Amino acid sequence: MSGIRYAAPGRINLIGEHTDYNLGFALPIALPERTVVSYVPDDVPEVAVRSDKEDGEVRIPVDTAPGDVAGWAGYVAGVVWALRSAGHRILGGTMSIASDVEMGSGVASSAALECAVLGALTSAIGLRIDRTELARIAQRAENDYVGAPTGMMDQLAALCGQPRMALMIDFRELTVRPVAFDPDASDIALLLINSRAPHQHAGGEYASRRSSCERAAADLGVPSLREVQDAGVTALAAVADPVDARRARHILTDNQRVLDVVAALEESDFTAIGRLFNASQASMRDDFEITTDHIDLIADTAVGAGALGARMTGGGFGGCVIALAPLDTAAHIADAIRDAVAAAGYNAPTITRTRAGQGAELLR
Repeated sequence: MSGIRYAAPGRINLIGEHTDYNLGFALPIALPERTVVSYVPDDVPEVAVRSDKEDGEVRIPVDTAPGDVAGWAGYVAGVVWALRSAGHRILGGTMSIASDVEMGSGVASSAALECAVLGALTSAIGLRIDRTELARIAQRAENDYVGAPTGMMDQLAALCGQPRMALMIDFRELTVRPVAFDPDASDIALLLINSRAPHQHAGGEYASRRSSCERAAADLGVPSLREVQDAGVTALAAVADPVDARRARHILTDNQRVLDVVAALEESDFTAIGRLFNASQASMRDDFEITTDHIDLIADTAVGAGALGARMTGGGFGGCVIALAPLDTAAHIADAIRDAVAAAGYNAPTITRTRAGQGAELLR
């Protein structure tokens, strides 16, 4: 059989953090950086996988089960398992992975890998599955094989991304609506600031935030916090634990900020969007408590140096900050961040100008 090359991007989330598993709203973009899977299918009982980031080869049986494969290859194995569990045939063969999506920085390198592998495996057998169902399969790989209790935002962003478009995702209805997002046209740069502090939500913090939200919903007698969105934060008076109530307040207010950013994008009002970024950052810092002193310093310095707004993006506890910077001050803002981070004794950040990129696609 001839080889297949399939690519899927990383993502950043413009706004709406930890809202996905609460069946709320989020507004991610696909990044230009991608993971590319080169796959030569064969009718053999295993997939032999190599990565440009790791030594050696990992052999994954097509009938793999959770617990069989750990580490980076667990994401590949998880996709094999989830696709097979959904009733689809899997071919073995050889697979090599190359990626410029940074691992551990909160830009969804795992979802990029899952979606690229999924695209390669389904292309090999001519299987057509709609992108929402593909996202469900990839999410199941991450939740039930790898053991990370993530929502579906990363996978939907990787699968559905488009250049110069953000994706308005409604997780209760499972709809994805492209929204024009082209700050370049307004002389605004979207800066992606990698703190170089790997985000660490595998240690239970992500899961504890999810549990807190679930307890709040249970106190309110609803299946998810989305059901009290229209009632607003006053509904949270019935949440017993004050920490759970704060966590839930972040979810409700960040959901509203997603809707407000979408409305502001229709007017290309990046000043308003910047204010909403700042409000989201404060909510993640004070109510959801998922930022760090390092991340807060970057966001605060960006705004102090002239950014319209800045916020952490991703699961939290490290990773990346995004900032909207007027083009004529972007270099000054980047320099101010580097200086402040150096003075505080942290690792030098990587600061790049980024844009909304292409979603998952078959390259050949």
